[in-house]
Amino acid sequence: MAKFRTLDSLDPRGKRILLRADLNLPVKDGRITDRTRIDRLSPTIAELADKGGRVIVCSHFDRPKGKRVPEMSLAPMAEALAEALGKKVSFIDDCVGPEAEAAAAAMRDGDVILLENTRYHAGEEKNDPELARGMAKLADVFVNDAFSAAHRAHASTEGVARLLPAYAGRLMQAELEALDAALGNPSRPVVAIVGGAKVSTKLDLIGNLSSRVDVLVIGGAMANTFLAAQGHAMGKSLQEAEMHETALRMLAEAKANNCEVLLPLDLVVSAAFAANAPSRTVGIDAVPADMMALDVGPDTVAAIEARLRQASTLVWNGPLGAFEIPPFDAATVAVAESVAALTQSAGLKSIGGGGDTVSALKHAGVAERMTYVSAAGGAFLEWLEGKTLPGVAALEA
Repeated sequence: MAKFRTLDSLDPRGKRILLRADLNLPVKDGRITDRTRIDRLSPTIAELADKGGRVIVCSHFDRPKGKRVPEMSLAPMAEALAEALGKKVSFIDDCVGPEAEAAAAAMRDGDVILLENTRYHAGEEKNDPELARGMAKLADVFVNDAFSAAHRAHASTEGVARLLPAYAGRLMQAELEALDAALGNPSRPVVAIVGGAKVSTKLDLIGNLSSRVDVLVIGGAMANTFLAAQGHAMGKSLQEAEMHETALRMLAEAKANNCEVLLPLDLVVSAAFAANAPSRTVGIDAVPADMMALDVGPDTVAAIEARLRQASTLVWNGPLGAFEIPPFDAATVAVAESVAALTQSAGLKSIGGGGDTVSALKHAGVAERMTYVSAAGGAFLEWLEGKTLPGVAALEA
């Protein structure tokens, strides 16, 4: 893994620290519905402030596209942040310019301020050097604690990191260390579970993983496409007929890389995609013409669990079935429980994230019992795909 500076090498006392956070939280009717990101971010802010740093927090929120959209203001986040930190957080109505500069200049050791939405400026998403310079002017050092925004080369993630001494915050550090343990420098054997609806959205992911892991488990509706490509009749199951050749090519590439691909051995089928619809388990050669596969069956679960018992590392992206609707959550929940048990008892390094994965693991009640669950959707996926993340590259020492 490339070396990057952490807070261990920063003495924050008396320094103005521009901290890039991800406060893009779900808000409904003006209320924050999930504070996970604030809970994960606050230890970095608290550490810097407790050591006498003057912490200037910046973040994007939603997509105002360079205009001031009142309902996309970060003002409500200042209150939530103050609550999490147990100290006052002043809100500043812009992220650059005279007001922000005056607020930064007036700070004392241990103070925390929150700047307005960086995306109120069109230059944010264009990585405008002038906007980056305006933000850099506020501070002595830059700390990036927003791994979830690291796949974007924006003024507040990449531009400013080139202008100030740049460090990874504790959340960024934890994420990078977890990813390194998952694929960068993992303990082997490595198992990857990839689920989700479409092969077409996971081409880069499957391609990269099949060259880096020992066992690749494919579930979710995308498994239907692989089974159909192999000649199995899939009834009314969701699958991508135009991806059959690609699926077969991927299987051949995995074989050439000595990566075992585990496809479903049995399927849970139903005539209706509805909660508690009548369902039954069938072999992959026995899907009725008027039914659809909505989960993998118990034989598949047993086969996955057997591979996991021999594994040292697991990377999980995507559910095995339509987990939002019972009983089609059964396989995802069963495998998740096995993963949690092996993490606790056998030292399995289990890393999950991206898309619906966090929801599925929370639904299964195991998110807290895994080694690391990443809340960074797009950035986590792009990293698994083997892509360079501009916000991370900018931190490399």
